[in-house]
Amino acid sequence: MTEPRRVVVPAATARRAVEAVWRIESARIVGALARYTRDFSLAEDLAQEALAEALVAWQTAGVPDDPTAWLLTVGRRRAIDVFRRRAAADERYATLARDLVETAPGADALFDPEALDDDVLGLMFTACHPVLSNEGRIALTLRVVGGLTSDEIAAAFLIPVATVQARITRAKKTLAAAGIPFGVPDSNERRKRLGSVLSVIYLIFTEGSSASRGETWMRTDLAQEARRLVRVLARLAPEPEVFGLLALLELTAARFPARIALDGEPVLLEDQDRGRWDRSAIRRGRAALARQLAFGRGLGPYGLQAAIAECHALASSVDETDWDRIVVLYEALGRVSPSPIVELNQAVAVAMASGPASGLRLVDEMIARDELKGSHLLPAVRAGLLDRLGRHAEAHDEYLRAAESCGNAAERGVLERKALAAGAQSE
Repeated sequence: MTEPRRVVVPAATARRAVEAVWRIESARIVGALARYTRDFSLAEDLAQEALAEALVAWQTAGVPDDPTAWLLTVGRRRAIDVFRRRAAADERYATLARDLVETAPGADALFDPEALDDDVLGLMFTACHPVLSNEGRIALTLRVVGGLTSDEIAAAFLIPVATVQARITRAKKTLAAAGIPFGVPDSNERRKRLGSVLSVIYLIFTEGSSASRGETWMRTDLAQEARRLVRVLARLAPEPEVFGLLALLELTAARFPARIALDGEPVLLEDQDRGRWDRSAIRRGRAALARQLAFGRGLGPYGLQAAIAECHALASSVDETDWDRIVVLYEALGRVSPSPIVELNQAVAVAMASGPASGLRLVDEMIARDELKGSHLLPAVRAGLLDRLGRHAEAHDEYLRAAESCGNAAERGVLERKALAAGAQSE
């Protein structure tokens, strides 16, 4: 039977098709090739070569009916070429050659959709392996699991493209040197390494929701990529804390539409129009939180943060928020995952529940212990508490101190305007 003739498409159309397939299916393609070759670094190179071939072939022969299968077939053929060059009798080459049906690229026999979900999971656990640095894990995850280019990652984190490429290269070399096998770990090892995967996704989302540097307050594309990754993880590895992180990201992202004014300026929680919050994201977040609770193991660090976000989501205003419950949740979070940031947020909650003087005492205790030195967060919180206590001159100085150490231009502008307002009240 002859193959149906495909319609020749313009180069721009072929390129858009390649980009679309890569963005959606990159993790499955690289993961499948990594399973075939048992070489994580080689798998991505093969996927890139397959993409380059698709840019030419799809223009002249048309976009195949199953583009993912087409790319996998080409990638496997390139793998055979690589292993043939390395050693004609290489066992891996022999295995691949036996499996490979000698047909045109895109043969359905080579496409195994049942195995691809495990490949994505294996890719996540490999890219987020604890042997890598945080920077390496983030860059590698966004590259091979998220399908982002080095240019896109560099733009998201405001670092040079060469730095991103160096991190990815270093991460691959580290995995190879450590002999980390590709694949889904066994259940015991998966539980041990799950925290690393969740931590990477959380860090990506945090940078997207509150950019540490640059001109804009948020990078929603980065935050949305983190949400996509945790949704995939929840489907492939339905563990309690995965649902906790999913709940946290959905409930936090629900406020995104109200966090930026029409003129691009940041809008703080107390000033947000809650009617603009994404109610569907709130429903998804609450459903994910209920899924975690259904396991009967209590809430972990991400689940506790999600429960705090749920308190905000259910309140009609700042004044109507259940601050007493939030204080209790932060106390629990401080016990299971202590950090200065948790302590600072707890001080804010105490100030809302019991008055600014109570919160200020906790903040001053942190200062006495030299916590969060160099961060703009502590002086920013202290300034707000002083402002509420009517100590406007002191608040003015604290706002300026916070602005000086803030790396994000949009947030710095908010702090400077607050300093002006406090200064005017002190006169």
